[in-house]
Amino acid sequence: MTATLAPRAGRLRSRDELRALAEAGNAELGSLTDHEASADEVLQWVARTFAVEAAAVASSMADATIPYMVSEHLPGVDVIFLDTGYHFTETIFTRHEVERTLDVRLIDVYPEQTVAAQNEEFGRDLFARDPGLCCRRRKVIPLQKTLAGYEVWFSGVRRDETESRATTPLVAFDERNGLVKVSPIAAWTEDDVAAYASTREIVVNPLLSWGYPSIGCEPCTQPVAEGEDPRSGRWAAFSKTECGLHI
Repeated sequence: MTATLAPRAGRLRSRDELRALAEAGNAELGSLTDHEASADEVLQWVARTFAVEAAAVASSMADATIPYMVSEHLPGVDVIFLDTGYHFTETIFTRHEVERTLDVRLIDVYPEQTVAAQNEEFGRDLFARDPGLCCRRRKVIPLQKTLAGYEVWFSGVRRDETESRATTPLVAFDERNGLVKVSPIAAWTEDDVAAYASTREIVVNPLLSWGYPSIGCEPCTQPVAEGEDPRSGRWAAFSKTECGLHI
């Protein structure tokens, strides 16, 4: 199965051109320095540098903060939702609300196999035995194939989430996917995101207020007690902490 809509970009700039743009942008925006640009300044730089047809937002639908912010600068931007077949009902609801309320083009991206076909080949509940393989088949590979049609993609990664994300730059060249990756709220905290969403009445996944600070597929996501690591509810029975999209 493939995306319901195809990317709209025409000729894409080469990897070398995009790598140079990422390096120049990161320097211009003062990433990881005392003079680091704000999220709005990052988005202004992207809007000057890339056409909307060449840009995509990858959203887990925990909230609509990144889709909202990007659509303010790039109206009609593509928002990619990886429909793994394992999402919470609340996540699907949030996906529909994002499409309904924002000036975006929502693209559902599916794995090559349905859940039933994957169960037939690998046995039931692959996520419970090899979550890394399950994530790769249902998230990483589908996203990689879809991003091949773009020059830049946005993520909501923040430095305060995990140690592995602590040095996330505002702009980087994504070597694996071959395009520019922008993390405009890298310097924000969870409270910053909540305040921004509240003041602008941005769509938020209901699970966030029900003890799920980090939301992934339903079988691999548990509620987290107050004061615990926000990502401790993801793959709780494993040492795994990342699905692989941002590694």
